[in-house]
Amino acid sequence: MNKEMVSSLLNKVVKIDRGGPESSIGLLLGAEDDHITVLTEKDGIVYYRNDHIKSITHATKNGMDFGITALPEGFEYVKTDNFKLTLEGLKYQWIQINRGGPEKLEGVLDEINDDYITVILNDEVVRVVMFHIRNVSYGLRVELEEEPEENTEAKKAKKD
Repeated sequence: MNKEMVSSLLNKVVKIDRGGPESSIGLLLGAEDDHITVLTEKDGIVYYRNDHIKSITHATKNGMDFGITALPEGFEYVKTDNFKLTLEGLKYQWIQINRGGPEKLEGVLDEINDDYITVILNDEVVRVVMFHIRNVSYGLRVELEEEPEENTEAKKAKKD
């Protein structure tokens, strides 16, 4: 993905890829030369490597179903110029690599170098080749505010 094109979508709700386990909807927070940063409702902050993004969709009329319109004050996440530095910022954090499919992996990020990363899960030490990392997420999430009960009841009445 071209950084300049993606930068035009900053702070907008986008859909990454059209479908499948790697697809998600979220608020585009950052666009770098080799990765983008997206805040999703389900997975929190997700860092997508540009080489593995097939498409980015932005709905211009009705928007997309996404409950977060802006970051809460004081919300911080790892922001760097390149993907390897982002991983360095996540060192010793519980991460998830490749959100779905058979190559999905969760564990504690331990070692990062130019060729691979090391993830520790229970009694396993897993080395993942950098090229094959499509995206990485970690536990940082924005808590959605719950609607007051009268709004919930009013919505139910409208549906009936």
